[in-house]
Parts: sequence; C-alpha cells; structure tokens
Amino acid sequence: MKNIAILTAGGTGTRTHQDLPKQFLTVENKPILIYTLEAFQQHPSIDEIYVACLEGWSAVLDAYARQFNITKLKKIVTGGSTGQESIYNGLKAIKEDHESTSDIVVMIHDGNRPMLPQDVITDNLVKQKKYGSAVAVIPTTEVVFVSKDGIESNEALNRDELWRTQTPHSYAFDELWKVHNQAIKDGVTNMAASCSLMQKYGYMTYFSKGSEKNIKITTVEDIEIFKALLNAKNDEWIKK
Repeated sequence: MKNIAILTAGGTGTRTHQDLPKQFLTVENKPILIYTLEAFQQHPSIDEIYVACLEGWSAVLDAYARQFNITKLKKIVTGGSTGQESIYNGLKAIKEDHESTSDIVVMIHDGNRPMLPQDVITDNLVKQKKYGSAVAVIPTTEVVFVSKDGIESNEALNRDELWRTQTPHSYAFDELWKVHNQAIKDGVTNMAASCSLMQKYGYMTYFSKGSEKNIKITTVEDIEIFKALLNAKNDEWIKK
C-alpha cells in the first residue's frame, strides 16, 4: 500500500490583503506552505507528496522544497480555478506517474493548514484503512444560529449533532478518481471539498481525529494565531 498526499495550494490569498499568496507568506523565515509540507515529510507512512500550486509559482515552490529538504515532493502541478480542479490535476499526475493505482491511498490536505499534527495524519490513515475513507473533524462547541438575513434568528441547530470538517481527507485512489471523472461528465465542477463530492455520489463520510490547532489560514487574524501557536510549539521544544 502506498500513501500519497495531495496538497492544494492554488489560492491567491485575497483575504489576507498581502502582496504574496498566503501559502508563500513567510513566518519565522519559512513559507507557510513549507510548514505544511514538513508535516507530511516527517510522517513515516507518507510515501510521496504532490502539490497543486498557484500558476506561476511552481519554480518558487521547487526552490523552497530544495532549500528545506522536502525529499518526498514528487511533482508540482498547476492548480485549477477551483479546489475540485486542483485536486483533479493532482490525481491526474498520480495516474500518469504510476503503472497501477489499485494500492494507492490518496490524502488531500489544504496547503494553508500548516499546524497539522502527526497524530491527525496517523488517525486519518487508520480510519481510511478501516472504513475506506476518512475526513478529519472536530466537534462544534459554539451555538449555531440559522438566519437568512444575517440580522436575526429564531432557530438554533443542535450543536451536539454538528461536526466541523478539516483536512486531511483520505480515499482509495481509484474511488476518488472515478468520482472526479463522473463529476466532470455531469458538469459538476465547483465542489472544493472531496468529502462533499464523494457524498454527492453516494459515499458515506467516516470521521477521523481533527485538532483545534489544525487551523486554515485565510485572514490576517489567522496568521497571528499561527504565529502564536508556532511560538508555543517552539517554547515546548526549548523546554525539552
């Protein structure tokens, strides 16, 4: 069995209001995307990494990968205009590079989730092996209101039944490849999350362990949270 990660890094980062795409912003002298790559580089069960990268940034990413010794990086492909297209481009590259895909598990992860814990990767792979698929989730601790106008509400959802999805999402390659190709035939082109696409085509979603630290960086505030988490992690290493 071979475990291959696909990182989606095709976003332009408009919500961070920075000149650089968010995944290439430098924190503590290292691009955010490299922190994410390091999580998969360090995990012993991950064999290869593919990155669907923002068009025009592949050479930059390749240089950074060499600088930070990301040896598992197999290929950089051009990201699409949607998350679904970026994932498909990664799957297509895997299909081209491997004679057989029947023994491949593919793990999809957001390139701008740089604080991915090793045990979250492990549990995702364990649950995928047990159930055939796995999506990292965390419980919803806040009250969630339903409102059509964003001004008022008289309805709240039962938070005990609500779970927030994160990445990674893991599937058998051949199943995910089949669904993506069917979606293209059906004109379904804008489903960013693999779990949503798989559910649309009748697949059950099975949960794996997530983490509150596994934040997705989309805003300036998220960058500040990431810096705080990173400093706390570094302090732990110093104490050890």
